[in-house]
Amino acid sequence: MTANEPPPALRDPSAPACLPVTFRPVVTRLVLLTMAVVLFVTLTVIAVLMPHDGAAPWSTGDRATVVITAALISGVLVLLSRPKAVAEPAGLTVVNLTVRRRLAWAEVVRVNLRSGDAWVHLDLADGTTLAVMGIQPGIAREQALRDAARLRDLVAALGEADGTATGPGPH
Repeated sequence: MTANEPPPALRDPSAPACLPVTFRPVVTRLVLLTMAVVLFVTLTVIAVLMPHDGAAPWSTGDRATVVITAALISGVLVLLSRPKAVAEPAGLTVVNLTVRRRLAWAEVVRVNLRSGDAWVHLDLADGTTLAVMGIQPGIAREQALRDAARLRDLVAALGEADGTATGPGPH
């Protein structure tokens, strides 16, 4: 038993032993976070090293503007690295750029990842769809296909027992 795992008495006996599991575009996240750090450090160093005097001196305001711009752009890159989906025995939490949504397994009818899709889409019991930006085939297609299949299997195992929770596999 790991530190994050609940004691056996609190576990849902019908839940697969592999839960909780987090789906996240790891390569994309690594690229975005690396770019954010490199950009911020580079622009901050440039702002500090620009001349204080001479023909074209930089003022404190100029330096602050460059650092603030670096922080804003880095913040956007960090925000873009936020998406994930966390599957737990009680349900699925989908975290996209600015929205977090908690779903019970019975609410998820189908998991879709069609050719050309930027990320997985969930068909929900209320007739709507929900993007799961945490599973995206952009840089790591094979991983996204495995994650979509795994999520589809979890929906089938933990969703409603009438069989509506299954759907076509990722293409």
